[in-house]
Amino acid sequence: MLISTKSGAPEKDKNGPVSAADVMGRVVPHDQTWARSEPTTKAGTASCIGSDMSIVGKIDCNGPAQVFGRIEGEVRASDLQISDGAQVEGNVIAQTVTVCGRVKGTIRADRVKLQNGGAVEGDIFHRTLSIDENSQFEGSSRRVENPTEPSASVDAKGPQKDLQKKDLAPAPLPSIDA
Repeated sequence: MLISTKSGAPEKDKNGPVSAADVMGRVVPHDQTWARSEPTTKAGTASCIGSDMSIVGKIDCNGPAQVFGRIEGEVRASDLQISDGAQVEGNVIAQTVTVCGRVKGTIRADRVKLQNGGAVEGDIFHRTLSIDENSQFEGSSRRVENPTEPSASVDAKGPQKDLQKKDLAPAPLPSIDA
């Protein structure tokens, strides 16, 4: 539909029907305010699991990633941010992990940060660990030299002596002569 303007040149009605030719080549502005504050790669922004997404399975990301939704399974990324409201149930492996949401599982990362009310239920293998005052951590943490390598957590508790049955039995109580 064409509408005439004061200049006399016809102009298209912005509320009228649109053809495919009209749409092709059109640039639509996109709100990327969240992307500007998050980790970026040379090619662009972090990969994102949206708040309306729920994924079951293993996720392997070669660059940085940000989770807003729910993941059940292992997550690997170079840098991982688990945002407020997000949930991960499974192991997390990355160079840097920032938890503002919830993680139930083992985290292995060089640098782990629990902040803005983030919660972790599980073990953390790390080189550096910081926990904000409002965050929650239920589990054990262990500083290891190479936390992202699988062998770092296999024997993380250190050498254990071989327990025999006699070691498990309680010692007899001394007799009391009255």
